[in-house]
Amino acid sequence: MMSSVKRFLIGRPLKSEQLGEQKLNKTKALAILSSDALSSVAYGPEQILLVLVTLSAAAFWYSIPIAAGVLVLLLALILSYRQIIFAYPHGGGAYVVSKENLGKYPGLVAGGSLLVDYILTVAVSVSAGTDAITSAFPSLHPYNVVIAIVFVLLITTLNLRGVTESASFLAYPVYLFVLALFILIGLGVFHILTGSVPSNLHTPLGTPIAGISLFLLLKAFSSGSSALTGVEAISNAIPNFKAPAPNNAAKTLVAMGSLLAVLFTGIVFLAYYYGITPQEDATVVSIIAEQVFGRNFMYYFVQGTTALILVLAANTGYSAFPLLAVNLAKDKFIPRMFTVRGDRLGYSNGILILGLLSILLIIAFEGRTEHLIPLYAVGVFIPFTLSQSGMMVKWIRQKPPGWLTKFIINTTGALISFIVTMMFFLTKFTQVWPVLVFLPLIILLFYRIHKHYEAVADQLRISTCEVEPLAIEGNIIILPVAGITHVVENSLRYAKSLGAEQIIAVHVPFEREDDAVFEEKWKRFHPEVRLVTLYSPYRSIIHPLTKFIDTVQRKASESKYQVTVIVPQFIPKKGWHNVLHNQSSLLLRAHLLYRRDVIITTVPYHLKK
Repeated sequence: MMSSVKRFLIGRPLKSEQLGEQKLNKTKALAILSSDALSSVAYGPEQILLVLVTLSAAAFWYSIPIAAGVLVLLLALILSYRQIIFAYPHGGGAYVVSKENLGKYPGLVAGGSLLVDYILTVAVSVSAGTDAITSAFPSLHPYNVVIAIVFVLLITTLNLRGVTESASFLAYPVYLFVLALFILIGLGVFHILTGSVPSNLHTPLGTPIAGISLFLLLKAFSSGSSALTGVEAISNAIPNFKAPAPNNAAKTLVAMGSLLAVLFTGIVFLAYYYGITPQEDATVVSIIAEQVFGRNFMYYFVQGTTALILVLAANTGYSAFPLLAVNLAKDKFIPRMFTVRGDRLGYSNGILILGLLSILLIIAFEGRTEHLIPLYAVGVFIPFTLSQSGMMVKWIRQKPPGWLTKFIINTTGALISFIVTMMFFLTKFTQVWPVLVFLPLIILLFYRIHKHYEAVADQLRISTCEVEPLAIEGNIIILPVAGITHVVENSLRYAKSLGAEQIIAVHVPFEREDDAVFEEKWKRFHPEVRLVTLYSPYRSIIHPLTKFIDTVQRKASESKYQVTVIVPQFIPKKGWHNVLHNQSSLLLRAHLLYRRDVIITTVPYHLKK
């Protein structure tokens, strides 16, 4: 039944040879890898105004030069990540660049930051989209968490079905959002050019504002830079592109940067010219749409597509997280299971873990993840700074043709990214301080996992100089028995076929009077097999049995004998029947697996009904 449900939700398994069919063209890649960056247009300009309004609405004209600064940073990031795509065509982005050029630990800082950031991407995006929906339908507000979880489950299932299938479905809302904003900006500018918008709604550029400071402008700039989250996703996901992957990825990156620049500039300009002031119960985009269209179909079209893309921005995390996890797993910093492809040729373990952690985050914050946006943004700007610093080192070391221009681009990007990162810490420390806690913990976890893998590799390597194991002269079999049944008979026949030196049946009764009764039965059925009864006054099977096995093992080792424990187990015909049984064989195996010199063998007996 479970396999049928899985087939229905995910689809039929694909052959490894079909991997090429799961690659993305530029149109689909732009949709699923740009959704996070493009969705930030819905809140990035608003973040600038929220800082400036603390001074006065007259200060809104500063949003224009601040937006210009954000565009400079965007240009530096696009040019830098375009260079990264060609320099590191197998993906990995900031993690690979930082590790190879700055060292292992800077690479782990970048990788750890991005892993956490992609989890935040899913939680924040889905929660923001859910808020947009429940704002339109207030009766749904009590179900915010449930709705957000349902969205995560849907997006997770779509991604488990494969990259191309999820891209085919998710591309439409992204392009509809872009279309809606282009119409909004175009009509808004048309109204301005035709004189339909009064010029007294905004403060003229250059108007002196009392109390303005460099600190406040930098704070507004760093807040507006949250619109650039998700720019790095394409450099992580190069393996998902059709050949030639680096060229297609680079073109997609430029297209994303161009769209983001036009939409961000358009919204900032309209907000300034129309004199839009942020409100608690309405977003800046919503107020602009109402001013431009009125409360008609186009207004609701803009609102609907905005809500959709905020939810679907989570898909950028699903596209980039598994591939980043693959690079970290190949370097033995996280479990190797992240390198395994699923039935649909996607890295399904990464997809499932991302979905699970996002749901836990949504539950922990009760769907109110707006306070995580600064943490979400700083989690991106740390890798931005590290990756561009890494590229600076690369150009200085290698000095390829035209390296000086590339060096200047990366230096500019690194400096601005570093300033933005510092501004987040200086102005929003109460919201971003957790990064100073979880990053060291994540790096410690990476270190411990890597150390474990290295230790395992050393011990498994054939060239390792270990003491030769002692020769085995014979075998002693211990057979736990709960009664005289077909299950025990089946296991006993198998034990006798091994030609062991000795077979010892072990029975653990909980009542004294059961000893004699069972021994009498055993003598009638198997007098040739030695029976040992271990009375257990505390009703534990595991403790007396493992103690007996340890005693036998110590004596057997003196005679160079190997101890083998045969665990009888019956297998119900239907999986759910397992819940009806006490699983004592499973518990016994779990305890015995850590006995160094004991071999455990399970002999299954399959029930017919």
